[in-house]
Amino acid sequence: MFAEAKLVEASTEKKDKKPSEGLGAALALAKIMLYGDEGLPPKPQEIEQLGEELVTHDALAAVLAVLGDVKFEARKDFVTVFNNVLRREKNGKPVTVEYIVAHQAILDALVDGLDDQDIAFSCGAILRECLRYEEVGKIILLGPRFYEFFQFVQCPQFDVASDAFLTLKEVLTKHKQLVATFLETNYVEFFDHYGKLLHSENYVTKRQSLKLLGELLLDRANFNIMTRYISDKENLKLMMNLLRATSKNIQYEAFHVFKVFVANPNKPEPILKILQKNKEKLAKFLVAFHTDRAKDDEQFAEEKNFLLQQINAL
Repeated sequence: MFAEAKLVEASTEKKDKKPSEGLGAALALAKIMLYGDEGLPPKPQEIEQLGEELVTHDALAAVLAVLGDVKFEARKDFVTVFNNVLRREKNGKPVTVEYIVAHQAILDALVDGLDDQDIAFSCGAILRECLRYEEVGKIILLGPRFYEFFQFVQCPQFDVASDAFLTLKEVLTKHKQLVATFLETNYVEFFDHYGKLLHSENYVTKRQSLKLLGELLLDRANFNIMTRYISDKENLKLMMNLLRATSKNIQYEAFHVFKVFVANPNKPEPILKILQKNKEKLAKFLVAFHTDRAKDDEQFAEEKNFLLQQINAL
């Protein structure tokens, strides 16, 4: 078939040559074969054959290797084709996922792509689709390259950093029990890296990291991690400082982490002492804290009042 043959041929040309226009045409045709065109539905037999050929001839890896050299529309088509073929099953088994797990160079290439602004969005979209499968999530989370994601999310280019953060979030939230076990086992190393994100000069990184931290701590699967985190007085001090950040959005996200410290019914002595010492200042601060938002956000208003009650009762 033209699409499979051309994908393999064009994507494996010598490295000193640009991929031919045929690669873009082949990707467009492959997309049509998978989804149909102008009212013509796709043919199941062609879909199966295309998926089989792309995997058998390592065409997915080959195209990925030259993805930065093809046009934008061709990259979009490749994402569509890759993610469709990824979902292919045979006899109830995710055969493409099994192929990727057995050929981890593909995952390495996708991770490399997150640091290449030309293909970062394409690689991020594919990697997030791959991360839907726990086998892939385990490879990324437990592999030697996991902490590279903490560098990618600090890219100075806003949209690239945001996209990389979406991928990091997928790693840390998709497979909850896997992540909970990882965080318990690697608590110190993980939060050493994560703390750098919370101290980042990059506004986007800091805000998104705070928001994700709140989600992680409030997830039932991470109860033990939450308990350990809110027992550390340095973490409390950090959140109290972030409550006074110049950005209102940073303040708001810090509030949702700070409230976990205050709401804890079994506060360790160091945490309790800090809160008691700053009781009057905190109460006064919270009364004036984001009053405009409290008028429009009933849940936030209730949470703020609850914290005030807790602090006044210290």
